[in-house]
Amino acid sequence: MTYHPKSDFLDVMMARGFLADCTDYQGLDEALVAGVVPGYIGFDATAPSLHVGSLIQIMTLRWLQKTGHQPITLMGGGTTKVGDPSFRAEERPLLTPDAIDANIAGIQQVFAKYIDYGDGPNGALMLNNAEWLDDLNYLDFLRDIGRHFSVNRMLSFESVKSRLDREQSLSFLEFNYMILQAYDFLELNRRYGCRVQFGGSDQWGNIVGGIDLTRRVLDSEIYGMTTPLLTTSDGKKMGKSAQGAVWLNADMLSPYAFWQFWRNTADADVGRFARLYTELPVDECDRLGALGGADINAAKIVLANEVTALCHGRAAAEAAEATAREVFEKGGIGADLPTLALDRAEVADGISVVQLIVRTGLAKSGKEAKRLIAENGARLDDAPLTDAGLMLDAAALASPVKLSAGRKRHALVTLTD
Repeated sequence: MTYHPKSDFLDVMMARGFLADCTDYQGLDEALVAGVVPGYIGFDATAPSLHVGSLIQIMTLRWLQKTGHQPITLMGGGTTKVGDPSFRAEERPLLTPDAIDANIAGIQQVFAKYIDYGDGPNGALMLNNAEWLDDLNYLDFLRDIGRHFSVNRMLSFESVKSRLDREQSLSFLEFNYMILQAYDFLELNRRYGCRVQFGGSDQWGNIVGGIDLTRRVLDSEIYGMTTPLLTTSDGKKMGKSAQGAVWLNADMLSPYAFWQFWRNTADADVGRFARLYTELPVDECDRLGALGGADINAAKIVLANEVTALCHGRAAAEAAEATAREVFEKGGIGADLPTLALDRAEVADGISVVQLIVRTGLAKSGKEAKRLIAENGARLDDAPLTDAGLMLDAAALASPVKLSAGRKRHALVTLTD
């Protein structure tokens, strides 16, 4: 569908590639033009930090506020006790209330970097759905809310259907998740006037359920908008790197390692990621993405700097660039930094990180390298290396990779053409 929005927010969403689908383009657009629209995204507290995979959602809320509307960040203190089954092969491990609270405290640190929680007309709200979910009476909830849901329809949602089609177990606990998420939207509309829910395209069924419930119970006109589920140009899920999840909290991943992740972006992804994860003008994002040869490397540095500045501050971005230049361009940490140059043929089928540690001289044997990893003494691009079975391919080695053993022994691995 081609729709030409009147509101600044939808214009940004379409121009920058945020919009996958919307329940009512024109209705939402008119509401955004008419006044301040509160909109929310829910984040379950399954870890002490969010990772890069959630960044598109955070940037959606940031743009909502920058275009004059009110973002609501909803912490899933209640729904985390159930676990979202969407497109998962198995049930999430259940967390204790204390663990959930600790995770929420870690996640909340991220949002203040992107969103203003001040008292202005569009100051953001930080809420927790435990506020209304923890004290629900089960029989009342079944009678007042459950009666609005068709099991036939719930079974048709792709997130549930895909699990059942693979004959993978779906517990009754998880099956309730979509009802609880729908109830969140109803309560946010009733208590805070929330008009729109955002989420990844895998949340479409849950979002539509909330809209239908709220219309039935409160007769409110509300909307849903989804963002695309992102993968990198080589098909990998966004938010993962060779070292694991790319966390947004500095205590879980250093600003330098975060910067390095973006510096290692594939050429084909530079323009798209600049539109989604920075606030550079769209024309500039397209210009950066169209560069080739050595110039694309300069574009990747711009991308890394802009994304890191938003997440960790401009000073951290500049320090990361300076460190990278020292380490990778000037040899860093001493002019005699050992470097292992690999031919592409050597990594055609991937090469194990254990083998690289041995070949760079950081360990004398594979056994010693594995022990170094097991004892948390190894690092990859300054991030903890915990997987002794990790394989690196040509894409992972497109930019020089730094291996470290302890704090003072380092080596570079490069790929020759």
